[in-house]
Amino acid sequence: MSREYPIERTRNIGIIAHIDAGKTTVSERILFYTGISHKIGEVHEGAAIMDWMEQEKERGITITAAATTTFWRPTYLPEEQRTKDKEFRINIIDTPGHIDFTVEVQRSLRVLDGAVVVFDGVAGVEPQSETVWRQADKFKVPRICMINKLDRMGASFDKSLASIYERLTPNAIPVTIPIGHEQQHEGIIDLLRMKAIKFMGDHGEKLVLEEIPDSLKESAAGWRNKMVEKIVETDDVLAEKYLDGNEVSVEELRKALRTATLAGHLVPIFCGSALKNKGVQIMLDGVVDYLPSPVDLPPVNGLEPETEKPETREAIDEAPFSSLAFKLQTDIYVGQLTFFRVYSGTLKAGSYVLNVTSGQKERVGRILRIHANSREELQEIRAGEIGAIVGLKNTKTGDTLCDPEHPILLEKIDFPEPMVSLRIEPKTKADQEKMGLALKRLSEEDPTFRIKTDPETLETIISGMGELHLDIIVDRMRREFKVEANVGKPQVAYRETIQNEAEAEGKYIRQSGGRGQYGHVRLRVEPQERGKGNEFIDAIKGGAIPKEFIPAVEKGVREAMERGVYAGYPIVDTKVTLYDGSFHDVDSSEGAFKIAGSIALQEAARRAKMIVLEPIMKVEVVTPENFLGDVSGDLSSMRARIENMESRYNMKVIDAKVPLGEMFGYITTLRSLTEGRASYTMEFDHYENVPTNIAELIKEGKVK
Repeated sequence: MSREYPIERTRNIGIIAHIDAGKTTVSERILFYTGISHKIGEVHEGAAIMDWMEQEKERGITITAAATTTFWRPTYLPEEQRTKDKEFRINIIDTPGHIDFTVEVQRSLRVLDGAVVVFDGVAGVEPQSETVWRQADKFKVPRICMINKLDRMGASFDKSLASIYERLTPNAIPVTIPIGHEQQHEGIIDLLRMKAIKFMGDHGEKLVLEEIPDSLKESAAGWRNKMVEKIVETDDVLAEKYLDGNEVSVEELRKALRTATLAGHLVPIFCGSALKNKGVQIMLDGVVDYLPSPVDLPPVNGLEPETEKPETREAIDEAPFSSLAFKLQTDIYVGQLTFFRVYSGTLKAGSYVLNVTSGQKERVGRILRIHANSREELQEIRAGEIGAIVGLKNTKTGDTLCDPEHPILLEKIDFPEPMVSLRIEPKTKADQEKMGLALKRLSEEDPTFRIKTDPETLETIISGMGELHLDIIVDRMRREFKVEANVGKPQVAYRETIQNEAEAEGKYIRQSGGRGQYGHVRLRVEPQERGKGNEFIDAIKGGAIPKEFIPAVEKGVREAMERGVYAGYPIVDTKVTLYDGSFHDVDSSEGAFKIAGSIALQEAARRAKMIVLEPIMKVEVVTPENFLGDVSGDLSSMRARIENMESRYNMKVIDAKVPLGEMFGYITTLRSLTEGRASYTMEFDHYENVPTNIAELIKEGKVK
């Protein structure tokens, strides 16, 4: 079978943004204009196609990244040229903006080739816009931007653009500008073609090109000159042509802008209002014009599993098959769906793949292409495409699936540690077994959701990225798995660490008839810089402890660090050096050395002066001005450091750093202080020492 769409005409894109910037509304318009849906689903009516989970419809937010496939023919082509051979396949992943679901954004960015970053035209760059931008930088994802919501009161294209320049990149380059703002937002000006574009019809589906209104001609010419200068600066041939006073054609500008965008040198900016059906089609033209196809990117890197030698795979159908599983989802009709991105080769339904991460072979049952909430069955899937496999038993998020004859291990996806925990117990005996199964399924889907059992009370503790995250998990358990559970109060993921260097020895000697137990170690502990993690160093000289017992010592040390010493929280950022010890020819065993390692670590940590660390959150509160005093006073009472206050249209914005422990239930407090008119967002910033008086309360278990 030959390809229906050449790989050069494939785009794998994500739509990323701060919560409520209008991402899902943009996605819904894309589905409508590309003909996937015949009715526009509105988020505010709970009818968005991309938000298909019950909780998403109720809350009006996106929780899971929904993958969908659409097709597009550029609007600037003359009607007679807009034929099937000019059509592009666009695989879109709609990602959440809420920071509790940051894992969804991160895992999507890992498998995308390009991104559309959506901004609210009133608020401009918001905290989570910065977070997703940094994540896109980390994965080197080329992007275009859409300044949305220009029909809203207080919208400003200039201010939003200034916030992009100031907080994200100086390389942003507007390729469209708005005609009017707020009620007067009528359309956009395409700076490449120097035409005004109006969006007519019931849903803005008819594009009408007009001359630029006289009142905007001078301003549009100024914007265009700036745009042309920025583009030609990236191309020596065009720069020379431009400086010689020759006209640079629209086609040459498009080509140079594409090259610069792919290299990360420029970021094209589009504008409009998705809700009022203005500007989305031109942004779609930008997706096909400026974002990469799989072949525009370097070959994917990995390791040969046996030798750990670097390997690469090119995005061609003839190469050996390699792919990355980036999401698991339980589907009520077909069971477990594994979403995967094919980097090279071809996969046929019914064949076998090797899961390099787990070392197991898996049979590929059915391959599906997903259209938001409907699906199409495929016989095969090729390089550069995104699909879902039904029936994989042992595959988790971040696993590499490849041709068993040509194994390669692709780079794993790193996930942040959970911040908040709570105790959960089934309401009835019947719920007990179902709860275990439900939690296992949900933790397979979501790598930032963890389950453990408290060794002392045998209670189940679940951990996630925030209150909302755990709230959704418990809700999904109830709806999807029919499990009723009692839930405890949220607990903060505190950490312990040491302040000084110290040494200690651990001896475990038991003599009880027959063979005894003997383990003896000496350890040194030293603090490491924040975020560096724990390190175990074997510095044994002259066989003081035989090699085969050293892994047991390390296991004992790591288990003791996990349990904590001061207040029962994991120890972090500590370097442990095993430098001496002794053994007994007959009585020494792995078990004895494991216990000795644990004893020594606990004693050394106590001597090294322990402190408790707490997560500090970056919080942004948006409040009407008349409540500013009450809100800032309340924040100060929560041990907050207020770092900045600024005006945004008729609202005040407070930036603060606040301990996570103080933020539980904050939304209720904020609403009661401001008659329900204020909102806030928060994200993890760093860990910091807890004041001594509060550390004592944490130790006694009196602090949440």
